[in-house]
Amino acid sequence: MRKFAVIPHKAKSRMKTKLSVNINKIATLRNARGGNEPNVIEAALNCEKFGAQGITVHPRPDERHIRYQDVYELKEVLTTEFNIEGKPIDEFMKMVLEVKPTQVTLVPDAENAITSNAGWDTEKHQDYLTEIITELKRNKIRTSIFLDPRPELIESVAATGTDRIELYTESFATHYAQGDKTEVEMYKATALFAQEAGLEVNAGHDLSLDNIQYLISEIPFLAEVSIGHALISEALYLGLENTIQRYLRKIELGYKNAKNEQ
Repeated sequence: MRKFAVIPHKAKSRMKTKLSVNINKIATLRNARGGNEPNVIEAALNCEKFGAQGITVHPRPDERHIRYQDVYELKEVLTTEFNIEGKPIDEFMKMVLEVKPTQVTLVPDAENAITSNAGWDTEKHQDYLTEIITELKRNKIRTSIFLDPRPELIESVAATGTDRIELYTESFATHYAQGDKTEVEMYKATALFAQEAGLEVNAGHDLSLDNIQYLISEIPFLAEVSIGHALISEALYLGLENTIQRYLRKIELGYKNAKNEQ
């Protein structure tokens, strides 16, 4: 694996990593039967009540899980941070500019992809992303770019004017499940380059109760983790409140482990 030098940086006073719960899978279950059970709005409010510091949704053009109408209804009731992920097609942009969530995470969704499977090539799409991000920030919406762990892209990322990146963590999760902890080094390098460029760093995709503590201990300055599939799946066995509380404890332990190593 290619090695990157870690850039020394001064420790900063920061809040601990926020947990944003992606409720797409709740909507998938609802849509499988029709009707309104389970209730997406009620589930989101329960996530907030049980300790989640944010709610994430990722509406797609075919509305196979979260529907555009869900987004408008959620905006009316949520009291924590609201993060909307998606590809900035015209319909998506119209919606987010009307809803004005806390954050929009730009994802280069491929057509017919089951789930997100790649980050942006920000060198190739720098002008396009800059135009989109300028419009979002004009509307006072925080922006984040979904990104593979590639430190060499950070210069072009910063040039877009984005506030944050979201590290696409599937590769980390896959290697970690196989007992390989070295993959996190590329994520650390990318996160540090981003921090030095003045960007905040989020992370998401395939994070779970098994790997979240280790990721936080290695990158304790993550601003937010967005977790959906694993969290909702684990909640089937553990209960939603218990699962969210377990994630919050894992994040706390990861943060403490990192502090102890400094």
